[in-house]
Amino acid sequence: MTRKILILLGTKKGAFIAQSDPARQAWELRGPFCETWPMNHVTADPATGTLYGGGGNEWFGPAVWKSTDLGASWTHSSEGLAYPQGQDPVRSVWSLAAGQGSLYAGVQPAGLFRSDDGGESWRHLDGLQRHPTRPHWQPGGAGLILHSLVLHPDDARQIWVGISAAGVFHTADGGETWEPRNQGTRADFMPAGQNYPAFGQCVHCVVMAPGGSGRLYQQNHCGMYRSDDGGRSWDSIEAGLPSSFGFPAAAHPRDPATLYLLPLNGDVAGRYVPDGKAAVWRTRDGGASWQALRQGLPQSQVFFGVLRQAMATDRLDPAGVYFGTSTGSLFASADEGEHWAAIAEHLPPILSVETLVVDG
Repeated sequence: MTRKILILLGTKKGAFIAQSDPARQAWELRGPFCETWPMNHVTADPATGTLYGGGGNEWFGPAVWKSTDLGASWTHSSEGLAYPQGQDPVRSVWSLAAGQGSLYAGVQPAGLFRSDDGGESWRHLDGLQRHPTRPHWQPGGAGLILHSLVLHPDDARQIWVGISAAGVFHTADGGETWEPRNQGTRADFMPAGQNYPAFGQCVHCVVMAPGGSGRLYQQNHCGMYRSDDGGRSWDSIEAGLPSSFGFPAAAHPRDPATLYLLPLNGDVAGRYVPDGKAAVWRTRDGGASWQALRQGLPQSQVFFGVLRQAMATDRLDPAGVYFGTSTGSLFASADEGEHWAAIAEHLPPILSVETLVVDG
């Protein structure tokens, strides 16, 4: 049986795929795919090996692309990816998540759609639009987007979403009703005395730790947080980091206490790596302490950023860690972040990074 690892890239000019064997020392790059549409998120259904790409813009419209042959051919559909007439139209798909036979799409303006036929057609889960806080949601820098989609590994009715700038919301009934889950996360841009609102936080990324314990990690515009109760409450874990600001987070595939971040220097200071030196920061103890991982990363005059969906791990042992930059470079580590190498350069700005391990 031949095992291979795929890195799935969404970029401003289509999807790309980097492929290697389990040693992860030599990589073959394929693409661009999806007719060079802007692709906000390219991911895979690990149960079937089907690849999906979500993207579009006001010119192309929204769509979800699909490949059942590991990228050799692609089709796309936008059937049902629309709000009712009279509402602001769906501009693009921002995030995708597959699980337990369904595929979910987060869109701009913020909303959630589900497909039960592999992305051929879509149904709007309008519970978010009916939430009483919805008229008060404000857009973040990239617009009003639903960018983080976290599915419970065992309960198909539980979903967490991250919306900029509305915060984290959770449903326990498949999307019919939703509850804000933002207790303990700051909103420094709010007036004094209103820095911990029930909603309105500018969440940047939400990921779930492995193991099904309910542990979540959140990179926010205003800090880094961990929740051990499914987001009902959040504790700050930013002490020891060079900045409280950043976009991506990636969980270890097996260890719930290990997390990877790539902090940036601040929201108004340029949004590039602190001091112009690239580093991935790793915690092995749930955020109690942090270590900068720099071996093989550029350490002089580095001014790239890394976006909210542009970091991922694989499920091999030791785990691989990957991130893509706003300047089109893809970096990889085959030893859990100890050593790094650039495995692709001069790509379009990288918007998302995901992985797929193919057995056979």
